[in-house]
Amino acid sequence: MIRLLQPPDVPPLLELTAQTDMFLPHELDALEEVFTDYFAALKDYDHHAWVWEAEERLLGFVYYAPAPLTDRSWYLYWIVVAKEYQRQGLGSRLLQFVEADLRTRGARLLLVETSSKPSYAPTRAFYHKHGYTLCATVPDFYADGDSLVIFARRL
Repeated sequence: MIRLLQPPDVPPLLELTAQTDMFLPHELDALEEVFTDYFAALKDYDHHAWVWEAEERLLGFVYYAPAPLTDRSWYLYWIVVAKEYQRQGLGSRLLQFVEADLRTRGARLLLVETSSKPSYAPTRAFYHKHGYTLCATVPDFYADGDSLVIFARRL
């Protein structure tokens, strides 16, 4: 079941995210700041955070918000699924939820930024599979040898 993020969800979601082995410590710190800012103010500025819960266990989450200074463009900032539930369709369901929600809001474009690292090849394949177009690559953006990869999908 999908539901809105609540403050008690934050510690288990940080742990879930760390256990995916996809994120560096500073990225986990940034996620904690995102959650803090979300509850402090950002949820009142059209930021959205949802969790997938089954049998009282958090299995994943999404976080998305409008892209500032654009006409109905949005960013999918975070989509994370517990390691043991990856490749079982939960990420697809979370992404479909986001897209459906954004269509009801009149969104026209959804952007996703990810990494070029080899460990992110399944992530990039996931977006291709769901109809996202590779729009740009910024070489060495995150670090030497780790480029920013930008995907987009018209809604």
